[in-house]
Amino acid sequence: MSYATADLSDAHPDAAVVAPPLGLANFGGVPAFHGPVSTVRCFEDNSLVRTALAEPGDGRVLVVDGGGSLGCALVGDVLAALGHDNGWSGVVVNGCVRDTAQLAEIALGIKALAAHPTRSEKRNQGVRDHEVTFGNVTFRPGAWLYADTDGILVLPDPAG
Repeated sequence: MSYATADLSDAHPDAAVVAPPLGLANFGGVPAFHGPVSTVRCFEDNSLVRTALAEPGDGRVLVVDGGGSLGCALVGDVLAALGHDNGWSGVVVNGCVRDTAQLAEIALGIKALAAHPTRSEKRNQGVRDHEVTFGNVTFRPGAWLYADTDGILVLPDPAG
């Protein structure tokens, strides 16, 4: 089932947290996606992103707070394919992605700030499944994220 963020915003005016326009562009092959939130906070190190996407996604959305870094990519075609194959619904990156032509062919929702050709470091640094905040929105593990071409909306529980 698909959910339009505009309709969800209208239907849940008190519960919906709508992300302000963050400059996040669509890079994946699926422009609209939703699911329970799982998080990674990292800075120019995508080790934990790989770890998360290698696990069964069960329709979840991985929210990656890369601190807004424009210094390297945190997700590329290999990790996107891994996420798709493991049942993730989407990835939202407060940072960069790469391999954008290939990302557009993968049936995974992907939003990010920009593209950057450089890969990240691998230092196993960061944290998983803690609250992350960017764009004045706090993304809590287990909350529900809905994304489409209009933007991103978070609800504490799944829309009915």
